[in-house]
Amino acid sequence: MTTAANPRLPLTVWGLALCQALLVSGNILLIAVSPLVGDQLSGSADWSTLPVAAQLLGLTAATLPSGWLTDRLGRKRTFVIGNGFGLIGIAICLLALETSAFALFNLGTFAIGMSIGTGMLYRFAAIDAASPALRDRALSLVMAGGVIAAFLGPWLARSSQHTFETPFLGCFVGLAGLYTLALLLLSRLELPLPQSAADHEPARRLGTLLRQPRLLAAIAIAALSYATMNLAMTATPLAMTHAGHDFGEVTSVIQWHILAMFAPSFITGDLTRRFGHQRMIAVGSLSLVASLLCALLPTTFWTFAIGLFLLGLGWNFTFLPASAWLTTTYEPSEAPRVQASNDFAVFSLTTMSALLAGPLNAWLGWQTLNVTLIPLVAAMWLVLLALSRRSS
Repeated sequence: MTTAANPRLPLTVWGLALCQALLVSGNILLIAVSPLVGDQLSGSADWSTLPVAAQLLGLTAATLPSGWLTDRLGRKRTFVIGNGFGLIGIAICLLALETSAFALFNLGTFAIGMSIGTGMLYRFAAIDAASPALRDRALSLVMAGGVIAAFLGPWLARSSQHTFETPFLGCFVGLAGLYTLALLLLSRLELPLPQSAADHEPARRLGTLLRQPRLLAAIAIAALSYATMNLAMTATPLAMTHAGHDFGEVTSVIQWHILAMFAPSFITGDLTRRFGHQRMIAVGSLSLVASLLCALLPTTFWTFAIGLFLLGLGWNFTFLPASAWLTTTYEPSEAPRVQASNDFAVFSLTTMSALLAGPLNAWLGWQTLNVTLIPLVAAMWLVLLALSRRSS
């Protein structure tokens, strides 16, 4: 029985956590496979991460339309539409692999990215479904769905890599299975209407909202942390392959990275409530710097594994508190527009990081690439310092 002393999260939040697990499982598979497919189909290291960039470009392109659709059609219909784009993209990728068409493969990952961009709103749907006292916990639980993905995604990539004669074709057949399961689950969930549609509360103009220092700080830190993590993570399969590590070792490192990204989510919400958003972000940024410095060590399996583990942990302790911090800066009626604007900013920068990952790794090398990311973390510190001085 639910009591005021021990409130329980709604069943909808648990369902969204499972949807998140399926979404992230597919994303992990793409992270491990897409750069290698790009390298294989393009024949150039400079273009090897273009499929990842195309995926993130699709993700970014979907953020603002997803907010618009959510405001008019509600969460459920928007998520179903997004899932449909993912299945279309997977079909395109299967055709591209069969015909060795690099441009077509990028089109497919772009469509999958649009689906992922819609699914990124699962975390905000969970916040809407929970009471105000449980919002941090609901956000953490949905993001913790990635723990399942940390095992499911790499296993699916490894086990399906050689299922068919065409390399990596089985990976995308498995990806289609994940998206089909998510579609079935979404069709059964009862998702609340967006607050703006239900309450008809007066909403401030987006320009007015974006003039809030706290809101801008939350968006900037979320964008910087995600871009830092994504650039280093996207370059990792290429760096490990060039260092002589096999595909199994690559997926193992990615697995530990994803586990570090999402496993702490079980406690991140409680830690954020106890220590505050800014302190958690400061701790997370230190973990990001430590991960980048690991690249200066010899390129063994364990240095990659430890570095990527710290990278995932740093992302969790920066991106999740920044997302929770964002929800304190707007009224319910303003949620869809602010959430969509936040994700547009985050994934615009993340898309650029993915596009640069291949060329920078080829031109600078793994060690120099990681060192050049430290200024992005320093920019997060400057944002926190500027906000602290403004508040004092």
